[in-house]
Amino acid sequence: MTSDTRPDEDGAVAPPGRLRPPGDRVALRGDLRSALPDATASVVVTALVFALLWARMESGASDTVAVMPFMDDANTYWMYLLSQAFGWSGLLWAWGTVMLGLLLSGPRPVRLPVSRQVLERWHRTTSLTTMALMFAHALMFAAELVRYETEVDWAERLWVAFADSFVPGWYDSGTGRIAIPIGQGALYLAIPLGLLFYVRHRIGANTWRRLHRFVIVVYVLSVWHTLLYGTNVWYGEWPRTVLWVLQLPVAVLLLVRLLRPARRAERLGPPGRGVARPGWWVRGAGRLAVGAVVVGLVVAVVSGRDGGRDRPTHPPATAPHAQETD
Repeated sequence: MTSDTRPDEDGAVAPPGRLRPPGDRVALRGDLRSALPDATASVVVTALVFALLWARMESGASDTVAVMPFMDDANTYWMYLLSQAFGWSGLLWAWGTVMLGLLLSGPRPVRLPVSRQVLERWHRTTSLTTMALMFAHALMFAAELVRYETEVDWAERLWVAFADSFVPGWYDSGTGRIAIPIGQGALYLAIPLGLLFYVRHRIGANTWRRLHRFVIVVYVLSVWHTLLYGTNVWYGEWPRTVLWVLQLPVAVLLLVRLLRPARRAERLGPPGRGVARPGWWVRGAGRLAVGAVVVGLVVAVVSGRDGGRDRPTHPPATAPHAQETD
């Protein structure tokens, strides 16, 4: 005979007779319906970013054109601009869903503007929207490559565009040799990690929880990809600084979540008390590493040494990706 009680998220035991909401049986179909307003908002934001990028290109103020002067034609390179717009809205939604996740998994605030159940639903729907935006970003990049590869037939153009956009290590030009595989890694991790929530009743809540921690890796890879390949933050100017500043609350919340986790089982405590010494040292080192990241972010923002390039007097005039030929 099984007990009617079972532990909740912070390790306490729910009293008999109080039913917990079946969070592990949330249906993907229901969350997809709930994500419609969120997805609509992301499309509006993407359209606004696209309009801004188009206007800057038309006015001659585009950093993309400063990096790649041959792209000084919004009517021709509109798919590339749309890929950029999806990328920026995807990064914004990723920032939001990570912030919600850290808020939910860390020490619980005394007051919240909405219920915890609403925050959890927002976390799930923004996660689904983020995955869609990331895929759209890669898909529009591939569409631009299809348009660009005019020297070969359609079958070859489709293959080259697919391989450059979705096969790690295939893109072989400039910074993209590093930045594009990093972005692909973020996409290929985001989809399974995001969807595993809907099968956690099959794989077990503890297994899902351990795997879900790697979502922060997806976010780090996404930001890294943007800093390396986002021509709008290529130079060491204010847009790049703003991107670095936005990472501060994420790092601080992550540090707070590690120092004061909501679940008792994740609290560090004295060495040797409930946790094997190797595991205790690994968890302690993780907390120190995140603390060092917070300090590093502050130093980068205050000093202005954030890895941005100097704007060249004579911009490069070569295409970033040579066309394929038979």
